[in-house]
Amino acid sequence: MSTPGAIILWLRQDLRLSGHPALAAAARTGRPVIPLFIRDGQVDGLGAAAKWRLGQGLESFDRRLQGIGARLILRSGAPEEVLKTLRAETGACDVWWTRRYDPEGIAIDTALKESLKAEGAIGKSFPGHVMFEPWTVETKTGGYYKVYTPFWNAVKLRDVPAPEPAPKALTPPETWPESERLQEWQMGAAMDRGARVLRHYAKVGEEAALTRLGDFAQDWIGDYVKNRDLPAVPGTSGLSENLALGEISPATCWHAGRRAMEEGAAGAETFLKELVWREYAYHLMYHSPRILTANWREEWEAFPWRTDPGAPEVLAWKQGRTGVDFVDAAMRELYTTGTMHNRGRMIVASYLTKHLMTHWRIGMDWFADCLIDWDRASNAMGWQWSAGSGPDATPYFRVFNPDTQLAKFDPKGLYTRRWIAEGQGEPEEEALQFYEAIPRSWGLRPGDARPEPAITLAQGRERALEAYQSRGF
Repeated sequence: MSTPGAIILWLRQDLRLSGHPALAAAARTGRPVIPLFIRDGQVDGLGAAAKWRLGQGLESFDRRLQGIGARLILRSGAPEEVLKTLRAETGACDVWWTRRYDPEGIAIDTALKESLKAEGAIGKSFPGHVMFEPWTVETKTGGYYKVYTPFWNAVKLRDVPAPEPAPKALTPPETWPESERLQEWQMGAAMDRGARVLRHYAKVGEEAALTRLGDFAQDWIGDYVKNRDLPAVPGTSGLSENLALGEISPATCWHAGRRAMEEGAAGAETFLKELVWREYAYHLMYHSPRILTANWREEWEAFPWRTDPGAPEVLAWKQGRTGVDFVDAAMRELYTTGTMHNRGRMIVASYLTKHLMTHWRIGMDWFADCLIDWDRASNAMGWQWSAGSGPDATPYFRVFNPDTQLAKFDPKGLYTRRWIAEGQGEPEEEALQFYEAIPRSWGLRPGDARPEPAITLAQGRERALEAYQSRGF
């Protein structure tokens, strides 16, 4: 079964054929290529929705690989042991992969390179999950950027290499190694009945991602500045779902945005800024990984956050039962679709951390369990931005008022009607799907009465401001 000279292509968050530097380089060698995905501890630790979505992405990517004469090999276990076994089975001398930037991923990949070198093999990493490697963007004094706008100014004119097209074929090994069955991994087990609902909304795979980008660039990018704030309008690209698994490369999105800007699309530069906001999250995670688990601003460690994830007001927030329309509509959109409009994300995060004085980690963890576009760097940065404890954070005194935000961005009430069934004679389909997706143990029904808020918006704001000011923020 030996295949001398084969390359094992270890895939993680890069489930695509085009714009894939490692895959393109492997294809150019003409050597046999063995695509591999490993279900390791990081995969097993994913939240329910993210894990389900990864399973869908793997299935889709395997079909793409089969179209060019390859297949996806699935193995479970510690990466170093899995790769050692597979190398012994196939005679492969190289292991290639796309770089990661989280501390655990870096540690695993660094140790693997050393072990491969000791065995006379080659471990080689490639760019591809971000456009700007974190160590290549420095301030004038040599440090990393702690504020977004200077970061944007530093990279906005940089050359981003054009993504390479998908290879037409990969050279197969003489005999394919054994693979585990994706169905046996039960990637959607924790979703229970919610998976049936999510399937209506997820747009899985590279082809869907490229179509999504094309439609956005043609129909929506011109009005992106205005429409991206309107939760009832499909004015955003929706590509975060696909970027999270690398079903499309950020470089592909960047070049589409640049073309639109050159053609005069008014919203194109703002779209590019949003892509760079994602890059900024990775820049921060790489240079200051404490952002993933602790208050980035250390003085916030003394802030009296509420830390009980089972508190009644926290449960009401998770269930979309706070009695605050914008918050509840957004939280139900999250549970039903696995995503949430960006304006909604800011509102629900501000409400939890400020009106309810609850630690941002509780919200971050809930999002990690519910999002199909979960991205560790972006999720952590977004929550700390909203809470005020992170870099480039919203000022402590900015406490979003969900009611005034709703009046401004959804004046006709379309968003709340779409997601809140209570009080409607004929609730919309999306509002009813929420009840199909939630755990039966919640015991919620469309005919339930709307709850009263645990605290008024004015009282919540004043309580938060008093807490900030009493501690010198």
